[in-house]
Amino acid sequence: VIDIGTDSTEPVDYPDIAEAVSNQIISGISSKGILICGSGVGASVAANKFKGIRAAICHDVFSAHQGVEDDAMNVLCLGGGVVGESLALEIIHSFLRAEFKPEERFIRRLEKIKKIEEKNSK
Repeated sequence: VIDIGTDSTEPVDYPDIAEAVSNQIISGISSKGILICGSGVGASVAANKFKGIRAAICHDVFSAHQGVEDDAMNVLCLGGGVVGESLALEIIHSFLRAEFKPEERFIRRLEKIKKIEEKNSK
């Protein structure tokens, strides 16, 4: 575990943290990341601006593991003002334990996403 996040109660700008976490994944230092902001929305929007990052807000356990298994999600975004601590821990554990299923349909869809990303990054 690499803690990139804030070390105090002082407000921070979530795009800065999203960039730092995304860079850890893009560089290969980490394979997954977790971002927490008030709703999870801002962190998700910011992280998804980085090529190769597939971030999603998950407020339930099913979405957390399904997003990894089917969609190769590599960043979990949580809303600290939306999800309580015990549920957040369950969601995080589900996300971290999940692995991408290399089934043909999931690979095909991931390749389409990568093509969209390439086309729109020019």
